[in-house]
Amino acid sequence: MARKGHSKKRGKGGKSRKRKRRDDSQPAPRQDEAKFQAKKPKLAPQEQDSSSDSGEEADPFTSLLSTFNATARTDNVVETDESEPSDSEVEVSEGDREVSVFDQDENLGEEDDEVNESEGDGGDENDSNDDAGDSNDKDEDDFDVFENQDEAVDDVLDNDPFVKHLLYDLDEDLLEVIQSPQPQYQIVQEIWPALESLKFYLPDVKKKTVVKKTKMSVVDNTIFAPHGNVPSRITYVDLAKLHVKSQLHSNVANANVENIGEEKEVLITPLQKEIFSIVNNYQDLFYPSRTLENGEEIRFIYTLHSVNHILKTRTKIVNHNIKVQNKDDVPDEYRDQGLVRPKVLILVPFKDSAYRIIKMIISLLHPKDKGHVINKARFIEEFTGGEIAMPFKNPRPEDYEKTFSGNADDNFKIGLAITRKSLKLYVDFYSADIIIASPLGLRVIIGAEGEANRDYDFLASIEVLIMDQTEIFLMQNWEHVLHIMNHIHLQPKESHNTDFARVRSWAINGWTRFYRQTLVFSSLMLPEINSLFNKKCHNFAGKARIEKFYAKGSVCQIVLQLSQVFHRFSAISGQTTIDARFEFFTKKILPQFTDSNTNSVLIYVPSYFDYVRIRNYFKREEISFVQICEYSKDGKIARARDHFFRSEAQFLLYSERAHFFRRFRIKGIRHLIFYQPPTIPHFYSEFCNFMADCNQSRKLACDSAKSVTVMYAKSDGLQLAAIVGTERAARMLSSDRDVHMFVSGD
Repeated sequence: MARKGHSKKRGKGGKSRKRKRRDDSQPAPRQDEAKFQAKKPKLAPQEQDSSSDSGEEADPFTSLLSTFNATARTDNVVETDESEPSDSEVEVSEGDREVSVFDQDENLGEEDDEVNESEGDGGDENDSNDDAGDSNDKDEDDFDVFENQDEAVDDVLDNDPFVKHLLYDLDEDLLEVIQSPQPQYQIVQEIWPALESLKFYLPDVKKKTVVKKTKMSVVDNTIFAPHGNVPSRITYVDLAKLHVKSQLHSNVANANVENIGEEKEVLITPLQKEIFSIVNNYQDLFYPSRTLENGEEIRFIYTLHSVNHILKTRTKIVNHNIKVQNKDDVPDEYRDQGLVRPKVLILVPFKDSAYRIIKMIISLLHPKDKGHVINKARFIEEFTGGEIAMPFKNPRPEDYEKTFSGNADDNFKIGLAITRKSLKLYVDFYSADIIIASPLGLRVIIGAEGEANRDYDFLASIEVLIMDQTEIFLMQNWEHVLHIMNHIHLQPKESHNTDFARVRSWAINGWTRFYRQTLVFSSLMLPEINSLFNKKCHNFAGKARIEKFYAKGSVCQIVLQLSQVFHRFSAISGQTTIDARFEFFTKKILPQFTDSNTNSVLIYVPSYFDYVRIRNYFKREEISFVQICEYSKDGKIARARDHFFRSEAQFLLYSERAHFFRRFRIKGIRHLIFYQPPTIPHFYSEFCNFMADCNQSRKLACDSAKSVTVMYAKSDGLQLAAIVGTERAARMLSSDRDVHMFVSGD
């Protein structure tokens, strides 16, 4: 049942089109400015002088509408014809989406999912987002199913954290705190059995306003969003009381066992309970203790949270569609949408990671999969295979094999749409509920300033952002992550079929970043990730950070008897550390190894920019060296390793990313210099153990001179703690001495 006033024709290149039904879980397109203004949302209360001329005030709603031209607002009309639409025409019809009411107990009638037989280039890494999906559907109109509004049951209760977090505007006191350049937080320390030590950072609002009288009426109260609080730790699992959608209840246990490989059936594990206690409270979380053993547990619990969030969103929208279909004005409580459709963004490093997530989504929604997953065959073909061949002779370490198991392609993106009866893969981003991508895959779409085909509007209404295996992003390109973060929640350039009468007032006000929940999972606590979590996450509900304590550090994994000397250098600030490190290296450290009798010196450099700087310096000074970095070709790598092993080159300049992606076993190291503590702590002990006699050239095997030198500054505190232990690192950073020596082994 279409609303009155909707245009039914579109002309494009003289091509005819098949009648398409609108997805009533999404807003219908508006045709004229008058109807936009008639349904203008009531914005959050602001203190204003009642005598002021309202016509002169800047209006966020009017400002937003003014950015969209008339063409963008009248794009959504289709021609009445029975012919099949072309691929390009289908992509334009972003409003033609499937109706979704998810409650198991609701009988909403039949729905047919048809897929266009001619698949486009959706998900191809080198294409723009216009080709990101090709799944097209023809659904029964849910409005025809309900005879009265009472049948549209909404099981998302008012005490659901989802409702409490997204339904209400922010009061002025809370808004003032979180908008501050340096927000003040109340810090609460907790000790939980699985997560161990964690800190909650809650916006420090002195005056807590939850209900405030408006100027309109003494009996009319505006309810504001509740302030953040420390969540209750889940001890007993009742999915209904945890506000998990009913249709997931019967699938959670089996899906969890299937994906995390527990020997006996378990609903959710102790670690999952505690993580879900935080994420279900819609607070940000930084968990730096991800391991190869608990990785699947973590992946499953955030996948469950993501699917649960989408199901609740779509349930609200569909039920509100029923209630407002005959109303001229939309009450505030029915404003349930953002400026665009995508609500969940999951960033992972490899295709295999995305494959595992989507498998979990399928096991939660359609475990028997009787044709309910659209484009599944294509998905399996593109996201499996392509595994890195692991050598049988001199096998790679276990952590390397597990990290790069499956498809290790790092350039991908895929949109998912959840309907009442199916899961659709490869949908256009503006028709997607969930987007799963690598940082590089999104970076290609977002583009750079000045590029003609760049697109980032689909990031405007992200409500849940998840980054998993985040430490690997630093090995790929951290700049891609920062670029994505800088383009989230920007004002869209086009309307994208948005029904502004249903847009939440806080979205129009530009406050979406304060409602976004960000979940960051990493195996390491690193400065770059810390900085992102501190500066880019502004959730009004607060944030939680797991405190990582290293009792011993990776230095305890060294099996050789080695003298290790740690040199501390001074830097005025973090910005001057790069130059101070280079100066200290060239003037203090390098001269100790340039003697003609000193050979087989490996210089380990974590940063590629530092690597290039040292390489250029060596060339200028005509120092004998070979080099291996992530961009080196196989032939040059083989020659460099051979020359270094035979002591035909005095120095080997070696980048950390080369070791991460290739994991060479370097032979012939007599002296080891760490230009900076390794990002990945076990690389430190791994290189020290490479210095064993069995890896030395025969003519030098009797030479007992071996040394390890490490340069560090205060800004390297987190990496240093992972190597020598938290307590020892603290003493080294605060000590009056700049040189510390350790001897490992017997």
